[in-house]
Amino acid sequence: MERDWKAYSRMVPELRERYLKEKNAEIVQILEVEDKSQTERFWDAQDKIEQERKILEACLDPHSRSMMHTHLFLMYRSGMLKDADLENFSEELREQIQKYS
Repeated sequence: MERDWKAYSRMVPELRERYLKEKNAEIVQILEVEDKSQTERFWDAQDKIEQERKILEACLDPHSRSMMHTHLFLMYRSGMLKDADLENFSEELREQIQKYS
């Protein structure tokens, strides 16, 4: 459990940044859609940002030991945590995440 907590704490910033890099690219694509007006692009991008804000809050707030399992499940389900990332955690935790996500 302690090893998993340390891995989780260490990984959260890089998982968040990697996820946001992907989502920012998606937002840029929304803003570059040529067959929509500037207004439509703006509101579509705003909707995407709001959707991602909710996912980030669900996955990352509050950062605590008691919420670690829940956050890992949500991170995995949302694509923030990838299969390769699971190698940093104990076999038991990996199995739980994959089984219940």
